[in-house]
Amino acid sequence: MQRREFITLSVGAALAFPHNARAQVPMPVIGFLGSASPDQWVERLNAFHRGLADSGYVEGKNITFEYRWAEGRNERLPALATELVVHGVNVLVALGNTPSVQALKQATTTIPIVFRVAADPVAIGLVESLGRPGGNLTGVTTLGVEVGPKQLQLLHQLLPSAKAIALLVNPTNATLADVQSQTMAAAARSLGIDLPLLKASSEREFEAVFDNLARLRAGGLVIGPDAFFNSRNELLAGLAVRHAVPTASPYREFAVAGGLMSYGGSVSDASRLAGNYAGQIVKG
Repeated sequence: MQRREFITLSVGAALAFPHNARAQVPMPVIGFLGSASPDQWVERLNAFHRGLADSGYVEGKNITFEYRWAEGRNERLPALATELVVHGVNVLVALGNTPSVQALKQATTTIPIVFRVAADPVAIGLVESLGRPGGNLTGVTTLGVEVGPKQLQLLHQLLPSAKAIALLVNPTNATLADVQSQTMAAAARSLGIDLPLLKASSEREFEAVFDNLARLRAGGLVIGPDAFFNSRNELLAGLAVRHAVPTASPYREFAVAGGLMSYGGSVSDASRLAGNYAGQIVKG
């Protein structure tokens, strides 16, 4: 081989090596834990990805995802959270459902966790304070529990003769259900009405919930801020219309589906902000 050819080959190899080395660097991975199923969370997932894109990340282009879905079964969340931690993701995300965030918090104290919850994260023990979360968790809250009394008040104004307005909670989301029940019970006492507590954690229990309203002589119903209920807005709105029960929900999608009213923060906007947070953490 002539000297000129050797130099050309050597330079070409030197130029190619850094490119090949860069190509082998793995993309960062987001571990996503969902309490529902992907088809039920299309809107919040799309919003999250928009927030992530605001930080410069696009799935499949410069970041990848590991998804785990509990399909409405909260008892599966701890095992799914552990799977994500073992996988070695860079950031963990839970877009709603307090048990999802609690499962992630129990699974790791080192991997950053971004959440979107309906309750005050300080009150339910996720972070130390809003200004200084501490630990490895940060995120966004829509304060669905805190606006519950306003929903009750609005229904009471529409139904001034009602002696009772019921509250629907998910017993498998115990932390949120307990906080919501206490908050709403105090609001009901201030309004001088009873607050029967109804529970459902599966679709087949919804019919019984609405049948019980007549027996309890409840004039209306407030749906608690729970990810399971949010993923069943059309079903719940349809039952409220069929049973002619004035019903309030924290989710706009419930009113769009035909329910009487909604009052609460935007899950979509909060999910987009969570996506932006996740992207900023990946950047370091």
